[in-house]
Amino acid sequence: MMKLLKLVLCITFMASLTACATVDITKTAEGYYEPTSPASVKILKTKPNEAFIELGTVTVTGFASTDTAKMHNAIRSKASALGANAVIITDEGLIPKGFGTYESWASGVAIFFKK
Repeated sequence: MMKLLKLVLCITFMASLTACATVDITKTAEGYYEPTSPASVKILKTKPNEAFIELGTVTVTGFASTDTAKMHNAIRSKASALGANAVIITDEGLIPKGFGTYESWASGVAIFFKK
């Protein structure tokens, strides 16, 4: 019975370490913008000097702190469906998950550069 209990506790612990990463985008712009290629979507940390239209808000959670590139690629993929040329990351941080592991979170806006 103790072995079974240890196994269940071990499985529960391992399951708690794996997070479900999500990228949520809420459309805020009016109208429709043609989808763009995810590879062409820029990830920015500051507001660009170029004129732009805000297409939607971006909220990201659940990525391991070591998976920044995966997080950025997931943001690009979701934002490109809105027609975004870039995403401005306005805030980001880490959430302690125990045993020296951290989960990344970020928020920002998907934008379309005016031509």
